[in-house]
Amino acid sequence: MRIIARTAPLEQQHWQEILAGAIRSGDKLLQQLQLQDADLPVSHEAAADFPVLVPRPYLELMEPGNIKDPLLLQVLPRPQEMETPAGYVTDPLGEASANVQPGIIHKYQGRLLLITATGCAVNCRYCFRRHFDYADNRISRRQWNESLDYVRNDTSISEVILSGGDPLMIKDGALAELIAAIDAIPHVRRLRIHSRLPVVIPQRITEELAHLLQQSRLNCTVVLHINHSNEISHTLTQGVMRLKQAGITLLNQTVLLAGINDQTDVLQALSEDLFDAGIQPYYLHLLDEVKGAHHFDIDRDKAHKLYQQLHSLLPGYLLPRMVKEEAGKTGKTLIL
Repeated sequence: MRIIARTAPLEQQHWQEILAGAIRSGDKLLQQLQLQDADLPVSHEAAADFPVLVPRPYLELMEPGNIKDPLLLQVLPRPQEMETPAGYVTDPLGEASANVQPGIIHKYQGRLLLITATGCAVNCRYCFRRHFDYADNRISRRQWNESLDYVRNDTSISEVILSGGDPLMIKDGALAELIAAIDAIPHVRRLRIHSRLPVVIPQRITEELAHLLQQSRLNCTVVLHINHSNEISHTLTQGVMRLKQAGITLLNQTVLLAGINDQTDVLQALSEDLFDAGIQPYYLHLLDEVKGAHHFDIDRDKAHKLYQQLHSLLPGYLLPRMVKEEAGKTGKTLIL
């Protein structure tokens, strides 16, 4: 008798198991959504430059047969990525000059980024770090202490931001070890974790994760990256509530993207749905001019008009701040 191996439903799988089963081909992604290359051309050259990576929980939020699905367009490699318009560069935020030592980017007064992991659970085609030199910033658990010496020796640093890649790509045990080490630095008061992983694999928000964040003496904030209401799944909302019950602050940052969320009603719905899910709208970013992502960019005048309309529709506490991050500036530029 032939035995057929069956995969457990997603809700029963460990997040790392789900990640291992992610889709890694643009053609397969289209196939899963009952689409063909003729419907939405895929660039294999772009995929070779920046690989396709789409976890199945994120795929399940997409609409089959819809070539304009706002989630699909964020992750499918398109021919436009291989165009080279002027002004779009590999390091749009000037991070190379702020990469003071492997694993640390120190741009702003009082806070720094610790490159905790060099991989992500999803490859967003507009990613400003799609060309980042992760090879030179890949630090092992043994090297964390050396990186944290930089923090220990600079008493002006009151906040450590775990970034990447995606910092939640590391296991809970390793994350607990790192947070404990940061906890022990007296002048650090706040810990911030920037992650898209819970959006694309919401099973990542485990009871263990919530508990280890709750145990820290630091004021802990998790900043999610949600660009469209369709990304707010029921499973994500359950995970968010788990973190909120642990006393964790939940914020969201959105990137304004052509063809995905550049409409007032879409942005209004996003802010309202975020708040309903227990997440505070925080930033609305103008696109970083990274090479390969110019087709997502929006004219500054159009962005300003959208924001003015949004301002008239939302109460102040639901209105994210529209910002632009620019190389060499001492902070994000507010777009008023």
